[in-house]
Amino acid sequence: MTPSDILTILARYKRENSSKYGINNIGIFGSYSTGQATDKSDIDVVIETAYPDLYTLVHIKEELEALFNKPVDLIRNRKNMNPYLKKRIEKDARYV
Repeated sequence: MTPSDILTILARYKRENSSKYGINNIGIFGSYSTGQATDKSDIDVVIETAYPDLYTLVHIKEELEALFNKPVDLIRNRKNMNPYLKKRIEKDARYV
């Protein structure tokens, strides 16, 4: 699966689920966005939502894993988060 494939799937997912889950922004970061992914890589997905809800994030993660047939690491981008991770996301993220 290429980064372009992933972004296409995420764009469709956002279109179909943005109102249901309050998705403002979604994209990839990490190995798939930097071109360093291997067959064993998970897909690092960054999401910005209108409201923080762990239950909703779990549903989104499960749905994305089913779509990609790969493990997904779902990170909610927010103001107060690990500064190292936030900087990495800001540097590498590719949004749809």
